[in-house]
Amino acid sequence: MKPIKNITLAGHNGSGKTSLAEALMFKAGVSDRHGKVADGTTISDYDPEEIKRKISINSTVCSFEHDGSKINLIDTPGLFDFAGEMVQGISAADTVMITVSAKSGVKVGTKKAYREAEKLKKSKMFVITKIDDENANFYNVLTDLKTVFGPTVCPVLVPVIENEQIVSYVNLIEMKAYKYDGKGNAVETALPEQEKIEKMVYRIDGLREAISEAVAETDESLMDKFFEGEPFSQKELVDGIHVGMNTGVITPVVCASAADLTCIDMLLKEIGLLIPGADEVDPVEALSGDDLVEVKCDEGAPLSAMVFKTVADPFVGKMSFIKVLSGVLKADSTVFNSTAEQNEKIGKLCFMKGKQQTDTGEAKAGDIVTALKINASTFDTLCSPDKKVIFEKPQLPVPCYSMAVSAAQGDESKISSGISRMLEEDKTLRYEQNESTKEQILSGLGEQHLEVTVAKLKNKFGVEIGLKEPKIAYKETIRKKVKAEGKYKKQTGGHGQYGHVWIEFEPCVSDELVFEEKVFGGAVPKNYFPAVEKGLQDSVKKGVLAGCPVVGLKAILLDGSYHPVDSSEMAFKTAASLAYKEGLKQAEPVMLEPIGSLKVAVPDENTGDVMGELNKRRGRVLGMEPNEDKLTEISAEVPMREMHSFTMYLRQVTRGMGSFTFDFLRYEQLPANLVAEVIAENIQD
Repeated sequence: MKPIKNITLAGHNGSGKTSLAEALMFKAGVSDRHGKVADGTTISDYDPEEIKRKISINSTVCSFEHDGSKINLIDTPGLFDFAGEMVQGISAADTVMITVSAKSGVKVGTKKAYREAEKLKKSKMFVITKIDDENANFYNVLTDLKTVFGPTVCPVLVPVIENEQIVSYVNLIEMKAYKYDGKGNAVETALPEQEKIEKMVYRIDGLREAISEAVAETDESLMDKFFEGEPFSQKELVDGIHVGMNTGVITPVVCASAADLTCIDMLLKEIGLLIPGADEVDPVEALSGDDLVEVKCDEGAPLSAMVFKTVADPFVGKMSFIKVLSGVLKADSTVFNSTAEQNEKIGKLCFMKGKQQTDTGEAKAGDIVTALKINASTFDTLCSPDKKVIFEKPQLPVPCYSMAVSAAQGDESKISSGISRMLEEDKTLRYEQNESTKEQILSGLGEQHLEVTVAKLKNKFGVEIGLKEPKIAYKETIRKKVKAEGKYKKQTGGHGQYGHVWIEFEPCVSDELVFEEKVFGGAVPKNYFPAVEKGLQDSVKKGVLAGCPVVGLKAILLDGSYHPVDSSEMAFKTAASLAYKEGLKQAEPVMLEPIGSLKVAVPDENTGDVMGELNKRRGRVLGMEPNEDKLTEISAEVPMREMHSFTMYLRQVTRGMGSFTFDFLRYEQLPANLVAEVIAENIQD
């Protein structure tokens, strides 16, 4: 069986992931055209929105064979608005190849990709890209990597620089130097002379020594050999790095240029030699009933697999991308979906290379395959009905930027169907109705995320929607106890209308209207009590200040009068509403605003800025504590009115490193200086 290498490309936006994927496939001979992002001709960025915006929006699987290995390459977006796609891609990988631009160095996206790979226990490799750029500085970036990520960082392919120009590249495992002709063709050349080595920022012999030291850490016998001063053979170095990657003690660093294909051949070689195969990685933990079991990559074992990505395609139908963890997944078979607890009929299976499909009858343990038109959702576990297991779902970023859906054109059912298909595809989207404002709210990870969602709805499903800033669900209440009269008297040609009540209104602690009656002597007959209550229930939907719902109100029916002929339920309902309007005006009505509980995780250096910003947004900081991601978590209570633009602020000030959750907590009185503004806003609406 050919070894399967599952590799996800991740890293900061613009660090060259898609270009690197394109170069690897072109150099491996699986593509006859070297596509460019700028031209919209790459295999992995094929979505119309990706071509138009010249960025990756979706994670894309490209499966191909090279030099005796089956390689599943997953290209993921670097923009934080599409971070969910990165998590899905990393969850399916065994190794994460993190791209770092030789020009701009270690960025927040580099750290996020590394942190996610660590969290999901994946082996890692750094590829320093754009080495051909005139502003590239490989050794500065290498220093950055060592500083930020520690001693596991281990260069294996480095440039030789003379007079600020790269003259050759040294493979430190082979201890051979190569030159490239601008078309990706390598010619072996002499290693630099000792005199030139002395002048290098990192001396080659020193780098080779560092590799040997890292390899020595992987095996006791190698450690003994290292201390005795014996050099390692090339095979010992390759095997040592291979083991070190798998155990997480070595993170190799290579350099490459996707533009002119420099070192791409060598990177393909290192993929074959250094990167662990799917059958070599640690078993994955799963629940079997109440027991925790380990699932090994073994095609002879019962089937277990995870859906790591879903695509809603209007032409092909639902496409489910599946990582087979054990056993064999066969086309035209029935498996058990242990997440949904139901059988799943598997029809057609195919391997993907961008949007190109190649049909297959089966996918063996360790492989990645796509099933068409199945019911399973992202992160569902598929398994044998005889051996039921369920895998833990990776944690996706929480939607933090919300807009109200407006100007929806067309059939409501079409809009609802289109959005539900998008929610199937993108688990970082949320769509729900705000019970207070009755607006439909679409939430995602940022402005660009929602823009792309709107564009996809139009292009894929012919659904046009607009977005606007959501309304804030203000409420009203009273602070004073009052007694008010409501009399409705109307004389017509036949029966008239007559209803008369005295109602006492007072503040209370309740979200619903509290109604009582203390009528003596039949001044208001009992059969009209429900009409009075109904009149008040209808009235509390709109307050007397800004027409917002009224809470914290108790109404006691005390007295009134009736007419044996002209009184009716409608008359008493109207009388109650008149008493309500009169009473609330006198009861010192006030506006209430919603307050949310905020948990915001930021790097230590940004805590002062964020706390100052929260104070400006009328927030109350409650405390700080370190969290599991080595960030500081600030807890605060902030009015919802002040939070709409916080997503963009936080991303800007922390350069994308910060994140937050924000949940409704309670209502508080709106400050007096904002009341007139809020009333004006609500009256306009």
